[in-house]
Amino acid sequence: MPQTTGPRRDRIRAVIPDVYLGRWPPGRLNSMTDVPGVLVHTQSIEPDSQVHTGVTTILPRRDWYQHSSFAGVFRFNGCGEMTGSHWLSETGLLSSPVVITATSSVGEGYRGVTAYAYRRHRERGSDVDLFVLPVVAETYDGFLSDPARFAVTPEHVIEGIEGATSDAVREGNTGGGTGMICHRFKGGTGSSSRLVRGYGTDGQPVDYTVGVLVQANYGVSETLRIGGVPVGRILQQEGKLPAGPGREAGAAEPRKDGSIIIVVATDAPLIPIQLQRLAARATVGLAKVGGYGSNNSGDIFLAFSTANKVPFADASMESPAAGAGVAVDGGYAPAARVVTMSDNDTINGLFEAAADATEEAIYNAMFMAESMTGYKGRHVPALDLDEVKRIVESRL
Repeated sequence: MPQTTGPRRDRIRAVIPDVYLGRWPPGRLNSMTDVPGVLVHTQSIEPDSQVHTGVTTILPRRDWYQHSSFAGVFRFNGCGEMTGSHWLSETGLLSSPVVITATSSVGEGYRGVTAYAYRRHRERGSDVDLFVLPVVAETYDGFLSDPARFAVTPEHVIEGIEGATSDAVREGNTGGGTGMICHRFKGGTGSSSRLVRGYGTDGQPVDYTVGVLVQANYGVSETLRIGGVPVGRILQQEGKLPAGPGREAGAAEPRKDGSIIIVVATDAPLIPIQLQRLAARATVGLAKVGGYGSNNSGDIFLAFSTANKVPFADASMESPAAGAGVAVDGGYAPAARVVTMSDNDTINGLFEAAADATEEAIYNAMFMAESMTGYKGRHVPALDLDEVKRIVESRL
């Protein structure tokens, strides 16, 4: 039972066509799913006016249970959760869907991925199961949704894994972002992509794609910048900042700067340490919009690459060695594997693309989000796109 109101919403490029969002062009959908093979599903869970929550599911590849992807994690500020990140950092491998939801639903996300693995990929007639440490990230939606209802279930997560598609990511009040707040306006889920011209191992030109998905739930109104214009400050000076969460009797400062989860996907051949560096560049995009990473903000970023396919080892630790066709001796006999990687001296374009796509994904989350009245009648307004257009276009 969605409680959203307001005029039609649109993405930033449609509202402010001349805004500068970096030198790299977007992909066909301008969405994370422009990265070949990446699939996404968003589901809002709103049984009544007191619950506005949901689940976003990202599959790094359709056969994620057979092949892992190189990945890296960057923690800008750690007042948040991303399960599985210790093992991911240990091995440099993403061997799970990425589930993003509310703080109170991390357990259900974990259980859902595990249940899916047991139901769909248990070895018949074997006592060895698919080994999965689920990656589940969260931001807090307890202002607009009653967290004590535990509305997300493992079945929702299974539905997300089975229903993920290559369609453009739905944005705004959807998925795990359904009940989120950004810069004290309605926030949520946003996505964007960039194409970067590079070269393959054969020396031929190739376009690499960088796609970003954000669950934006952070920030104060006054620091909001759009296209380099201090929109929040101007709205404040004009007396047009609406009352919102944490702003009681016109108080200047809210109580809490929340959190943001950023997932960066690419088909460029990057190894784990390079992906950790790529994830760190999401901080640049966040800073452009006005995020500072406050003490009680959970700002955790993950980047993965689909370029190398790493066979998923089962729990017996007897996965075949690369090209050898024989079992590795209990994990004690080192076996070579051929991978591709980008030269460090050539990846500045990818860094820029990750930053710029992050910036635009946050804008899209806010521009597409609708005003919401939720838990205990609390109301969070959407960003007034007409006001934003007026302010930004007059200063371009």
